[in-house]
Amino acid sequence: MAEQVITTGWKRWLEDIGDQVEFFLNFFRNIFAGGFEWSEFVRQCYEIGYRSLMLVGITSFIMGMVLILQLRPTLINFGAASMLPKTLSVSFVREVGPVIIAIICAGKVASSIGAELGSMKVTEQLDAMEVSGANPVQYLVVTRILATTLMVPILSVMGDAIGLFGGYLALNIRDSMSFNLYFTKVIASLNYSDFLPAFVKTILFGFAIGFVGCYKGFHSNKGTESVGLAANSAVVTASLWIFVIDAVAVQATSLLFYK
Repeated sequence: MAEQVITTGWKRWLEDIGDQVEFFLNFFRNIFAGGFEWSEFVRQCYEIGYRSLMLVGITSFIMGMVLILQLRPTLINFGAASMLPKTLSVSFVREVGPVIIAIICAGKVASSIGAELGSMKVTEQLDAMEVSGANPVQYLVVTRILATTLMVPILSVMGDAIGLFGGYLALNIRDSMSFNLYFTKVIASLNYSDFLPAFVKTILFGFAIGFVGCYKGFHSNKGTESVGLAANSAVVTASLWIFVIDAVAVQATSLLFYK
């Protein structure tokens, strides 16, 4: 009995991988198909980017303040208080900012896409689109995945700037450093090898968030309960993929840039 359950679990897991590969190939085929839905793509960029900016900004601002307040006592003990701007900028731009912002977007965007497409699957709107001759993959999937791939890196760059500004305000709670001096140190401490790998990583994060949200919504079961399950599964799976991509990207970056 136990062996049968394990075999069934492996079979379902392999079938799910096959479905994801097929969905991935179908997505790429429809990118280059004629009649790209520009209006829907722009609308999704607005929904994913602009409507997430407030949440990303607040989170980045708080994280910048918290990191400065946490780093300050340790660096003071080592007599390196002047290194606070450099330490914050490198850690925030390389790792903290991209990952935290991607997790925020996974919770907000992936769940939204999964629930939206799942509800369309339940109410048979996807079937109606196919019957009417429309291409639901091109209209719903391609636009959303490309929008997340574009907007998550932009949100990450803006979040980095907001987080560094939050660090400046937190630094001036107990110490005194001018705005020009702080950001001069921040800019001087950053290289292309700090920014470029992190930016490329956010592109992969954005693609994973959009792909997982669309896949879970398209493959949800027909039932009201499946909408919530699709949204929940999209958040969990997207968050897991973010950490996997980050681990691989950090190893590759360490080999290529930080030998």
